[in-house]
Amino acid sequence: MLAIPSSMLLVQGISMSPIHPDQLKCDVAALPALPGVYRYFDAEGQLLYVGKAGNLKKRVSSYFQKAPAGTRIATMVSRIVRMETTVVRSEAEALLLENNLIKTLSPKFNILFRDDKSYPYLKISGQIDKSGMAEVLPKAGHFPRVAYYRGSVDRRHQYFGPYPSGWAVKDSIQLLQKVFRLRTCEDTVFANRTRPCLLYQIKRCSGPCVNHISVEAYAHDVESAGAFLRGETQDVLVTLEARMLACAERLEFEEAAEIRNQMSALSKVLHQQAIDTTSDRDVDILVAKVQGGRAVVNLAMVRGGRHLGDRPYFPAHVEDAVAMRFLDESVEAHDESGGFLPASTPVEVQVLEAFVAQHYISAPVPPALITSHAVAKGLIDALSLASGLKVNAVHNPREQRRVWLEMAQQNADIQLARLLAEEGSQQARTRALIDALDLTPDSLDSFRIECFDISHTAGEAAQASCVVFQHHKMQGSEYRRFGIEGITPGDDYAAMRQVLTRRYGKVAASIKALEEGASTRSALMPDLVLVDGGKGQVSVAREVFESLGLNLSVIVGVEKGEGRKVGLEELVFADGREKVYLGRDSAALMLVAQIRDEAHRFAITGMRAQRAKVRVGGSKIEEIPGIGPKKRASLLRRFGGIRGVTDASVDDLATVDGISRDLAEVIYRALR
Repeated sequence: MLAIPSSMLLVQGISMSPIHPDQLKCDVAALPALPGVYRYFDAEGQLLYVGKAGNLKKRVSSYFQKAPAGTRIATMVSRIVRMETTVVRSEAEALLLENNLIKTLSPKFNILFRDDKSYPYLKISGQIDKSGMAEVLPKAGHFPRVAYYRGSVDRRHQYFGPYPSGWAVKDSIQLLQKVFRLRTCEDTVFANRTRPCLLYQIKRCSGPCVNHISVEAYAHDVESAGAFLRGETQDVLVTLEARMLACAERLEFEEAAEIRNQMSALSKVLHQQAIDTTSDRDVDILVAKVQGGRAVVNLAMVRGGRHLGDRPYFPAHVEDAVAMRFLDESVEAHDESGGFLPASTPVEVQVLEAFVAQHYISAPVPPALITSHAVAKGLIDALSLASGLKVNAVHNPREQRRVWLEMAQQNADIQLARLLAEEGSQQARTRALIDALDLTPDSLDSFRIECFDISHTAGEAAQASCVVFQHHKMQGSEYRRFGIEGITPGDDYAAMRQVLTRRYGKVAASIKALEEGASTRSALMPDLVLVDGGKGQVSVAREVFESLGLNLSVIVGVEKGEGRKVGLEELVFADGREKVYLGRDSAALMLVAQIRDEAHRFAITGMRAQRAKVRVGGSKIEEIPGIGPKKRASLLRRFGGIRGVTDASVDDLATVDGISRDLAEVIYRALR
């Protein structure tokens, strides 16, 4: 469980600290006693916190009471220099607005859930096209297709879901193939078939592409498949049985046998899925668990009565947000009781409520929620208001719902244990690297590494990458790419010199300004700088750091071993220390290799994107009379890309092999 500092219980008084601007004090004093949402900003314009209140004046004033120094909340409050508020009509509207802002603005002191990607759907394309049905050749429009889909929905098609994963969608498609034998092929493939495919042979498709099923019969299968996905399984069985008997009465025994086989396959699926044991069709099961300072919310989905699997979500900023919530509840309890009686909402409940409020902003909410902990009724009412659907939440279910909840709880335990194990492994690697290099960072958790790599193709589209490792994981939001210009194409040393100068020149300037007493924002200096290369690259880095007056001991080069084999790398130092070989099984080397490989990947992807732009632009050169592939390549290599060729003078162009002065003048005019 996350611990709340006992010193936070001492918040008393209502006078604002002199460290806050006068304008902020006036804004707080002028607040109305109405429901609304407030936002706090620091001096750099960064959003610190978003909160809601039934009474803006009372809630916001509570933050500027006399608070003990050294607590997380005191630190946050001391950074507030500006505030924005929005008055709304009700607390439900305030809750919805609060979580919309949290999700879009990512404040530092709120529990934050980030969606990695949109949910997938199962799509049945189009409607039955009645036109041209008398034609001999079948049309794709006569036979809707079932497919995996992710993206915005279109009313011309049917969508079922959402599903928690792509695997769940594909599993459902396989069920539809087994029972209803709907096609999955693209329309272009359908239009060019002259004989049935393998799926027809193994009884996973009814062969509409070669007229092995009528449009009417296929339409019945599409309708039954949609009803099955909506959970109307008994209706589907009744409809199939009626069709089978009708065919038998018409002496159409082959078609009756096909429908009988469908009923048998569907009954088998129902037995395997056990979906006929409950009347629930669409339900979300939500379980929150907190351990070791980390939290997880496991979301399991039931659609059409079928359990489709689950997906874990790991929130950020839990500890900071819990402390903020504790302050709010303490003040409210103090006001209502006349004495100090803090309300203590469990951390799991806070995490669960934050997920519910943020997740269903963009995801469709089902009519039933099963939760591991009781959530606020006001939250569910706001959810119903926003969705236009009556939503019910149950936290102590029975029978089949209890089974679903227990499954979700077990998966939450597994996912959180896996996360803690992975983080423990990364912490061990970080500690091993610090020990191996004899470093003394201020904090293990804040230990920061920046790694640089250069990538190009024969000098073309040179790019440098900088990736960041901190808090025991890669920080993708802080990655940077540097376009390299003004150097001899292919000169990796010059490229490294340029990127290091650009990156750490700002750091050196910031340090100098602080030494001179100037008030400036300090640029961040990492604890370790990795460069992908051996003595040559490290020498370049040493020259740059010496010229900037920076500490040489933080520079480490990653030199490839014999035969460039992974695990044989050696570390090269800029401050004169001997090379170090950490060993193939070293946890420290594993971390170094992980960061180096990530820098390499990031540089390559940037280089390829830049190269594609250059080559697209290079086509302008090939359109010039007298310029073929060889001369184009020579020009791009000589000037580092189309921009360099465009900026070159006639005299410069004429220095390229194969380019006469007359042709140089033609190129010069054509590109301008």
